[in-house]
Amino acid sequence: MRQAHTVDQVRAAESELAATLPEGTLMQRAAHGLAHAVLDLLGPGAYGRRVLLLVGSGDNGGDALLAGAVLARRGVSVVAWLLSDRAHEAGLAALRASGGTTTTRAPTQRPDLVLDGVVGIGGRPGLRPDAAAALDALAGVPLVAVDTPSGIDVDTGELPTDTPHVRADLTVTFGTLKPAHLVDPAAAAAGAVHLVDLGLGPYLPAPAVEALQPVDVTALLPRPTADAQKYSRGVVGVRAGSAAYPGAGLLSVAGAGCGLAGMVRYVGDDVVRDLVRAQHPEVVGAGRVQAWVVGSGSGDG
Repeated sequence: MRQAHTVDQVRAAESELAATLPEGTLMQRAAHGLAHAVLDLLGPGAYGRRVLLLVGSGDNGGDALLAGAVLARRGVSVVAWLLSDRAHEAGLAALRASGGTTTTRAPTQRPDLVLDGVVGIGGRPGLRPDAAAALDALAGVPLVAVDTPSGIDVDTGELPTDTPHVRADLTVTFGTLKPAHLVDPAAAAAGAVHLVDLGLGPYLPAPAVEALQPVDVTALLPRPTADAQKYSRGVVGVRAGSAAYPGAGLLSVAGAGCGLAGMVRYVGDDVVRDLVRAQHPEVVGAGRVQAWVVGSGSGDG
């Protein structure tokens, strides 16, 4: 089960945990987790590769800068494109001390990877014109979002309709997933999602959103016992398709036969019934059923 928490829930949990730790510990955990996810993405040849940080004025930009410092110490060429007059001071100092550089304009060399540290979970949907222009200049370069893609609605999973937003290849998020990582359409803009554990678990309340994963679905599926037979496993009846739309009936029967039902009955159109018998001889006619599939392609009405 994948669980997501709202911005307010995350901030409350971070505040409680931070009170038990030395100052800056949570940001360092996030930055190191982010850096190592980037190194994994770059692969064995990370040394000498070029990574560009898009840095906003908040803590999200600070995460990117501190991660950039870790990358620079591993031999990555790191440049931070500062999109604001203000930037996280400790992050800037760490990056420069590690050999990274900063700029206020588009770099002359195209990077191998971009880190989106424009805005974090506190940002509003949409991007400012300068951030949107920076993304346009870097179109086509693989992009890693820091915590969430900039410009999306973190709590609702909605995307702005009249302003740009980031579409990431990978999102590295911290502490817990946020609703936008699981709820479309923003989930599609997040790309693959990697979670960095910050130790928030004991401080998080019940999740705001839960999403079943394949292993969860597998656990929920009933498993036939040794004495199971077609009636105990359930019988599904199909009344779908017509002479005008025979494919709808055939597809419905095929889908029902691929499920968990012990038997499938078809009681629809005579033309479709003949086709069903030819292609699915195991399907039988009228009789008792536990569930019905009705409608698809049944007629023009």
